[in-house]
Amino acid sequence: MRGRSRFLTAFRTTTAAATAALLCVGALSGCTAGAPETAAPSGKAARPAQKPTPTPTPPPKPSPTSLWDVSPGSVAAVGDSVTRAFDACAILADCPEVSWATGTDRAVNSLALRLLGPEKVAARSWNLARTGARMAELPEQMAGAAAEKPELVTVMMGANDACRATPELMTPVADFRFSFETALARLRADAPKAQVYVSSLPDLKRLWSTGRLSPAGLEVWKLGICGSMLADAEDLGPAAERRRDRVRERVVAYNEVLEEVCAEDELCRYDGGAVFGFRFDGGQLSPWDWFHPSRDGQARLAELAYRRITEG
Repeated sequence: MRGRSRFLTAFRTTTAAATAALLCVGALSGCTAGAPETAAPSGKAARPAQKPTPTPTPPPKPSPTSLWDVSPGSVAAVGDSVTRAFDACAILADCPEVSWATGTDRAVNSLALRLLGPEKVAARSWNLARTGARMAELPEQMAGAAAEKPELVTVMMGANDACRATPELMTPVADFRFSFETALARLRADAPKAQVYVSSLPDLKRLWSTGRLSPAGLEVWKLGICGSMLADAEDLGPAAERRRDRVRERVVAYNEVLEEVCAEDELCRYDGGAVFGFRFDGGQLSPWDWFHPSRDGQARLAELAYRRITEG
């Protein structure tokens, strides 16, 4: 009987172990099929291994909000004869009603007309430009513009700094920069929130190459218009070409100043060289001097400005 008892005890033990092994194999969790346990110090229960803590995803940063308003409610224009539309309607006369910046002529469709509409353009726009003005005058014009508290100021100034009797009389680049910086500072003192659109200067040499094809233009130029570029307009010799290239290089330098100074002001937009690169043809130049923009040329300037100002 004792032998049988020992046999039954061994049998039960073996059967229990086999059953446990089968349960471990068939189970989805527990035993060796589960997560490994972390070895515990003697006398303490084993702890399941901790899962790694996921790294939190940082919230997306908001995109910077542009300070530029694409629909300003008032416009002040400063500059020279181009903004006064000199020789656009009659010989040797300003014609501000067709100005690219503030004119009321529907055919030109000035910047102010596009932004304000015909009902508001007379009361909410001011043309403070002066025919013959050079950059040294811009601070004074800017002070006048600031007094009106405009939401937008347009600047087209500098052609007369290059258009002197001779290249030697052109405004030095350093003086040009100082005057432009002073003008912006004057505006910011009294109208800190005003936006500024700065036009590049036109390519005077390209105007020469277009206008010289007109016999009437050649005769008018002999009266002394922009002598540094247009004097002896039919002379294609090396000395004349060097003179014209020198003037063109000065215009390029002026445009670089306009771009660099404007870039330092978060409420200033330069036209990116759009006016300098525009190819004025015969129909877009004044029929009286073949140099200033005609009505159609003024319309093209308005279009270039509106496109840049209303970019998002």
